[in-house]
Amino acid sequence: MDTVFRGPLIADGRGGEPYVGDVGILDGYIAEIADAGMISGRRVIDATGLVLAPGFIDMHSHSDLQLLVNPDHVAKVSQGVTTEVLGQDGLSYAPVNDETLDALRTQLAGWNGDPAGFDWSWRSVGEYLDRLDRGIAVNAAYLVPQGSVRMLAVGWANRPATDSELDAMRELVATGMAEGAFGMSSGLTYAPGMYATTDELVALCEVVRHSGGYYSPHHRSYGAGALDAYREMIDVSRRSGCPLHLTHASMSFPVNKGKAPDLLRLVDAALAEGCDISLDTYPYLAGATYLSALLPSWAAEGGTHAVLARLAVPDVRERIRKEMEEVGSDGAHGVPVDWSAIEIAGVQEARNESLVGQSIAQAAAVSGVRPAELYFDVLTSDWLATSCVLHIGDEDNVRTIMQHRTHTGGSDGLLVGARPHPRAWGTFPRYLGRYVRELGILSLGECVSHLTHQAARRLGFPDRGVISAGCVADIVLFDPDTVIDTATFDNPRQQAIGIPYVFVRGVATIDDGRATGALAGRALRNPRGVP
Repeated sequence: MDTVFRGPLIADGRGGEPYVGDVGILDGYIAEIADAGMISGRRVIDATGLVLAPGFIDMHSHSDLQLLVNPDHVAKVSQGVTTEVLGQDGLSYAPVNDETLDALRTQLAGWNGDPAGFDWSWRSVGEYLDRLDRGIAVNAAYLVPQGSVRMLAVGWANRPATDSELDAMRELVATGMAEGAFGMSSGLTYAPGMYATTDELVALCEVVRHSGGYYSPHHRSYGAGALDAYREMIDVSRRSGCPLHLTHASMSFPVNKGKAPDLLRLVDAALAEGCDISLDTYPYLAGATYLSALLPSWAAEGGTHAVLARLAVPDVRERIRKEMEEVGSDGAHGVPVDWSAIEIAGVQEARNESLVGQSIAQAAAVSGVRPAELYFDVLTSDWLATSCVLHIGDEDNVRTIMQHRTHTGGSDGLLVGARPHPRAWGTFPRYLGRYVRELGILSLGECVSHLTHQAARRLGFPDRGVISAGCVADIVLFDPDTVIDTATFDNPRQQAIGIPYVFVRGVATIDDGRATGALAGRALRNPRGVP
């Protein structure tokens, strides 16, 4: 054996009670599982008192660019993550052409940055996956981003697609699936994906279903219209026959306090009908995105230059302010905006750096201006690249949803900005430390299954997400008595404690608590794809 883990408590991912044994790995695979002390190897790690589990699968990640910029990817490997699903929320960098790539680089700078001198030589999904294959710390799966596809075929127009445009989008999705994507994502509060009709989404999901993939939507509202938005996504799944994965499934804002059971009743009713539905969550109350996402959909039409032109017109600013503050814009999930709940997390312009860590309301009070005016001014000076944290969650809802039988884990983590959301560094140890050990919301076996096997099943991997002979040796070892996140909103880039070993494809990426810099991860291709 290359490596033997001696005597850990094995949580094999199937949800049952952990048991003590040895695990041996050889040539990147789990080769043997036996009673403690029965396997020998070139390296033997005394894992007494540790839990050995399959590597965690981050079902909702925004590492699309930073995984290439910083391929050692300490934020994720230090949590025990061995696989991430990229291409989320309908917006990413493949497929693109020169024009849409430039637009996406600007639009997504608040999520991913826009590093100087970076090599943007790919254009297709396949070329992007090939680029990942040059060497990354974790394995990566990709979803075709519906907003990026719409940008290619329709542009930024707020209208239904024509028949020829829909045909073009169907072809783009089919090509992306044939090149290795696992499904399609949408960001239905983000332009231009938000301009798609339900029928358009159904048509694209039919392509995804034919190619053996699943649909992962950020739906149209997590606020006032949340339940109707979930109903629409279930209807898309029902009509298209496409499996549905409800990403960062939450019931946020005060209007939805205590309404998680209503969501789960919708999901359970659809499951009882035979629909194939799963979901993921992150174990925090706050959300995060780019600040311009809160704008009304009509104000976001046309891309960055068009938005900035509107923000330069006082009457248009006032119209936007009224819609955001008094009505609740669709970009702000139909809820009148609470400026005290929106914290600036990252800026592009040096003159705005003093605002980081302040809410819009706080920063406006210091500046002596109305919150909406400060909001518009920051967006304008930052070219819409400002990132933010939104304190909008409900703890009871978070706890209720994570107990659902189809639940998986997803960080939704952003890795850029001066003070990004701590979920980028803390999601998976937080599940284990707070919600398993401290609160007992999930048992250890259940939680490990949610973070591993259930995610692998959604992706279609029979050889990942479980500790079993013949499976890929993506493995994490953690101390169940000490594992916990240390990342905070004030100090978000902090490595978790209690995770001494992480192996990707049998190679140590965290060894005795230290990152090794190993780049054993690869781009994964959909095993169920149809060329």
